[in-house]
Amino acid sequence: MIDWDKKELSIKAQAKLLSLNRSSLYYKPVGPSEDEVKLKHLIDRIHLEHPAFGSRKITACLRKKGYSVNRKRIQRYMREMGITAIYPGPNLSKRNQRHKVYPYLLRNVEPSAPNQVWGIDITYIPLQRGWMYMVAVIDWYSRYIVDWELSDSLYTGFVIDTVQRALQKAKPDIINSDQGCQFTSDAYIGLLKENAVQISMNGKGRALDNIITERFWRTLKTEEVYMKEYITPRQARQEIASFVDSYNNWRPHQSLGYHAPIEVYYEMEPQLLCA
Repeated sequence: MIDWDKKELSIKAQAKLLSLNRSSLYYKPVGPSEDEVKLKHLIDRIHLEHPAFGSRKITACLRKKGYSVNRKRIQRYMREMGITAIYPGPNLSKRNQRHKVYPYLLRNVEPSAPNQVWGIDITYIPLQRGWMYMVAVIDWYSRYIVDWELSDSLYTGFVIDTVQRALQKAKPDIINSDQGCQFTSDAYIGLLKENAVQISMNGKGRALDNIITERFWRTLKTEEVYMKEYITPRQARQEIASFVDSYNNWRPHQSLGYHAPIEVYYEMEPQLLCA
């Protein structure tokens, strides 16, 4: 690693010792273009409103809005964003055989207590000049957000860190995810097996297999993310942390008898929240 503050050796001397081209040390990665940021934000909104739309329909929507784009570009952006179309029925497309895909264990299963079933998922979070990704672990019985994190990339590490923190709080019987590479990775599978957690995965493209998590993403984006224009990752973290705190601790849910998730998750008396 080049030590920019090292006084004994110049940058030129350090580069020579490491057999590196000095000009490469001054390279700064170029950020995404304004056009790419705008298109990805629009794709995210279209997908939220029409989760069954694939790249063809999203491309058509963007063209109607005046954007000269081709489907290949939109497909690439969707891959980079971790977005896939959700279908109303089974998708019979061939699965990626490089990683083991676990069966969906929750068909006709209704959680009856906290920590029976957790769901985990990743979503795209727009910033004014870029984007981040958010992972969240949600208890399906109480709708309580057990843990979450933001990252500037889709690397598996931030998912593992979030799951590790969640498992320090409690251990579910089952954790459900989609078939994304983060959730089929050896690190993720190994972590759940070490903690004796059963692994469940959505049927590919199945609309209802992850409905509770999808509802949280819609609430988060319509009531928080799209209402603001985060300038920095720090602002996004602060604002989303405030929203999650309110969602967990104060927001009444009709499906929970108008209790807040924390009341149901910890089986608390409602008045305790006002103490």
